[in-house]
Amino acid sequence: MKQNVFLYRTLCGICKPLLKIFFPYKVKGKENINKHDGGYIVCSNHLSNFDAVFLAIELNEPICFMAKDQLFKNKLLGWILSAIGTFPVERGKDNGKAIEMAKNVIEENKVLGIFLEGTRSKTGEFLRPRSGVSVLAYSTGASVLPVCITGKNGGRIKIFKRTTVTFGKMIDIDELNMNNGSLSEFRNSSRLIMNRIKSLREEDTELKGIKE
Repeated sequence: MKQNVFLYRTLCGICKPLLKIFFPYKVKGKENINKHDGGYIVCSNHLSNFDAVFLAIELNEPICFMAKDQLFKNKLLGWILSAIGTFPVERGKDNGKAIEMAKNVIEENKVLGIFLEGTRSKTGEFLRPRSGVSVLAYSTGASVLPVCITGKNGGRIKIFKRTTVTFGKMIDIDELNMNNGSLSEFRNSSRLIMNRIKSLREEDTELKGIKE
């Protein structure tokens, strides 16, 4: 996977002060994002178009994101996304090429970025987790770094409102309990990852008493 790290970091440097102004956010659990040996998957819930920007700015290492193919229809945006290591995936279709690219990212000891629910939540509630993360973790042996992005009072991300980005502890491949690569194992593994993400929201003392 080709990735222009200079362009990636330049864009992050430009976006960070703007994001701080329009979407004031705080970061928790930064001790969990120290350098990790080998490639791994950073996996988050999905609330807005800015989620990937939050992750890119705060993670120490460049991320190669899987993103919906519609973003690449604009030639300029598509060129920028491809240059910084983002690659397209089509919903509801055979994405063999995208899966191979995702595997290559991990095998090259890079960081793969995936949103567990596969689409944005319009309400702020957690959606049903997809199995793609588990499939990739199983096939590559990669660990998973769970992240929870939370809007004010557990809702959607809104302009000029507080946002919290919480990094959890790395989930080792052994913790995902995938021995045979069955569909049931993939579903259970995805639920485990989602539960870890949910627990990160629950740990935010400002959100105690809010139920999913």
